[in-house]
Amino acid sequence: MSAILRLALLGCGEHSKGSHAAPMARYAAEHPNEIELVAACDLNLARANEFCQQFGFARAYNDAETMLNTEQVDGCVCVMPMEQIVNSAVMLLERGVPCVIEKPLGISAVEAERLARVAGETRTPHMVSVNRRFMSYMNQAISWSREVGTLQYIRATQVRHNRAEPDFIWSTAIHVLDALRYIGGEVTDFSTEMRTHPELSAQWYVITLRFESGATGRIEVLPTAGMVEESYELFGEAFRVRLVAGSGIQRSLQCWRDGQLEVNEEASSAEPEELRNGGYAEVVEFVRALRAGRQPRPSVEDILPSARICFAIAESVAQQTEAKA
Repeated sequence: MSAILRLALLGCGEHSKGSHAAPMARYAAEHPNEIELVAACDLNLARANEFCQQFGFARAYNDAETMLNTEQVDGCVCVMPMEQIVNSAVMLLERGVPCVIEKPLGISAVEAERLARVAGETRTPHMVSVNRRFMSYMNQAISWSREVGTLQYIRATQVRHNRAEPDFIWSTAIHVLDALRYIGGEVTDFSTEMRTHPELSAQWYVITLRFESGATGRIEVLPTAGMVEESYELFGEAFRVRLVAGSGIQRSLQCWRDGQLEVNEEASSAEPEELRNGGYAEVVEFVRALRAGRQPRPSVEDILPSARICFAIAESVAQQTEAKA
């Protein structure tokens, strides 16, 4: 690996722009002797060229194989449509290219297991992009709660507007479920209550988790509730934490102990989005892990239990729907 890491971006869609390209550009500007943005690739070459102009990637490509055969790439951030995630990630892993893989881990449990198997066999350094694990308020909340006591109960609510797609539970709700695993540790058991109603355009879910620590978790997934917000609450003897992790500046953290508010913070509109949404911290983890010669975190193996639970819930819904039909 070269002294300066040569990084490429595979996929130049809207999500890639704010969550990956912008934080990569920030890191390159702030650490010019650490990374070089050598290439951006998209089937739409004009879009790849736009990323070069806007974020400082050196060259544009519309074919991944051509890019990888032409450039000396030390790492690649892969942001593909869901149905292409696994094939693209497997290609990078089998070529030995360290990579960042967007969630979800494929569009089925079979695909997720295949990705985990290839990652284990190749041992290519990689990490999964699950940005909640990198949000500063999230990590501050976890650190504060661990200092004051033992977590007994964790609650999360994921609210969205007009998100009636049937894959929501495994394509998007995996974010909040994985965040609860990140907070509470490994899950020993789970159960799901599904909410249906003639006035609801999508399935709503209430998921109960039981953790190895003995704590209990509850997730409310409400994909068509008319607004966008994601909140987390951590409870223990004489303390409570509330974290709002929505879009834009809709982020805040409050920590109470013994009836007193000890922490009260709110995101500022002056802070760049990539610093608030965890995207920049992901780049920091990826770059520093590669420079140190260690496996970045979280890996596919780390996220696989979250994917398994989400796909199991989806399968249960499908079976119940079929039975009713």
